[in-house]
Order: sequence, then C-alpha cells, then structure tokens
Amino acid sequence: MHAATTRGVVDLTLVGGALGFNWLPVFVADRLRILARHGVSVTLKRMGTVAKATAAIKAGEADLAITPPEGAIADAVSGGRLRIVAGNANRLPMTLVAHPRIKQISDLKGCVLGTSSLTEGTAIYTMEMLSQHGLKYPGDYEFAVVGVHPERWQALQDGRIDAAVQPAPLNFVAIDAGYSNLGEVTDAIPEIAFTTVIGAGNWLEQNQASVRRLLTALIEATSTINDPARDEDVVPILAEISKSSEPHARRALAYMRDMALFPPRLEIPDSAFNTTVDLMIKAGLLESSAREKAGFTFDRRYLDDLVDTQ
Repeated sequence: MHAATTRGVVDLTLVGGALGFNWLPVFVADRLRILARHGVSVTLKRMGTVAKATAAIKAGEADLAITPPEGAIADAVSGGRLRIVAGNANRLPMTLVAHPRIKQISDLKGCVLGTSSLTEGTAIYTMEMLSQHGLKYPGDYEFAVVGVHPERWQALQDGRIDAAVQPAPLNFVAIDAGYSNLGEVTDAIPEIAFTTVIGAGNWLEQNQASVRRLLTALIEATSTINDPARDEDVVPILAEISKSSEPHARRALAYMRDMALFPPRLEIPDSAFNTTVDLMIKAGLLESSAREKAGFTFDRRYLDDLVDTQ
C-alpha cells in the first residue's frame, strides 16, 4: 500500500509509544510548517508502549514509527520485514530517579523498577546501569511494566514502583519534587541507537520518495532545534509535548542539546548501533551469532542523496 497523497501532499501515519521529548523534531517540523513546505502531512498516534508502536508497523496499521530499535532488530534477525531507515536520538537524556528513601543504587536491591517494556528500551538501559553497580536481573530487583515515561512518573508518585529512568524534563520535575537522583544513564551508556525511524520493508520499497521527503523535513527541523537562536520557537513546543513548564522545558532543551541528542543528519553511528546490539545480546534478547545479521536491519538507502537543508 502506498502512502496516501492528496493534491501533491504525502499523508503519513506515524506512531510511537509516548510521542514525548524525542518527537520534538516531528512537532517542530509540523508547527513551524517545515513539513508543509516539503509536501508532507502527518497523523500521529500515541500507542502507549514501545512494543505496541513496533507491532503497529508490523501489522501495517501505520506507516512509520519513531521508537527504540530493539523490536525491529529482533524481527529482522528472525526473517521479518521491519527495517530502520534513520536515527532519531543517539544519546539517553535520562536520569535514574527513585523514592526519597532510596539514596544510592545499591539501595535498589529488592525493589521494583518501572519500565515500558521488558524487551525494548527502558528495561535494557536499566539493567545495564544497575549491572555496573553489581545488581543483576533477575534476582536483585523486579520490573513492573507500567508504561512510558508519564506513566512511570505517575507510578513512582503512587508508590507502585520504587524507581525508574526518566527522560528530560520529567527527570528535572522529579528531582525538584524531592525524589532521589541516582545518576545519569549516559554515564553508564555514553552512546546508543536510542530511538530510530522504523518501517516495514515492503511499504518502504513502495514509498521511497515519500520517506525521503519526510526525512529531509526532519533534518531541517533538527537544525532548528540545535540552534539556540530558535529557542523561543522550540521551547513552547517542547513544554507542550512534554506537559511541563517552560522553565523545565528550557532546561531540558539545553540538556539535550549539550549531549547532542538529535543527530544533524539523522545518522546512526556504527558505535551507537553496536551498543544497542551488544546490550540486546547481554540481556538475552539476541543470540551473539546474530550480530552480523542485526546490522542489516539499518537500511541506509533512505538517507542517501538527501538534499542538504542545513
């Protein structure tokens, strides 16, 4: 099925778990009419979990997802159709926050940590961070699948979990509310293919021009986000999509920009992709023998020959 086209405008359905902070390039592209100038219209769907976002692409219920890539990698390695076409975020702008009674990572032994999935994203980062402090999963702590970051924050406030990794700006919101800061995830995992743009191979083959049109618009939007002179345009958008105050959004934008969260050309460095694969193998989600095959999940053709909009 081809992407819908209305009077020269490509209509694409994009899905994600939360449509949160890492979707900032999409919202900036939409609100500042960058998408419109490139002849793209988008329908955005919040699925509630990263697993559901991946499943929607696999089932043909959406065109593209912006989501952690582990599900696509596992699908491709097993002979499935899912492919990665571009990067979205190559860092983890997250802090491990915990109930105020918990003062250090070693205090998490026997605790319940929140996650959005046991096979993608949050759980993998949490396991790696805690393993570097001597805590192993399973055995030393439990996971509760409570949802993406807004749901994790609510679960922490409700006492249903003891800790969770939280992205900006909710990490700052939690810390300012008195919750414990147990450390930055980037200290444990400096670079990773955190979130990517994924699609199904057959749909991608039939819609290459439409995909490139979208990616070109996202490159322009990323340039806008990375330019401090455009903060007055970008901060209100980030505050809206993250449901935070403008001061927290401004703090979060500076934090994300400082760590070079959004890659200028939507690139995924080999080192970042390899970290994702390494952690999947370490978590038992991928056989070590599948490492080479995992690399073929990233189909680089869709970033080739894009017009330089920077």
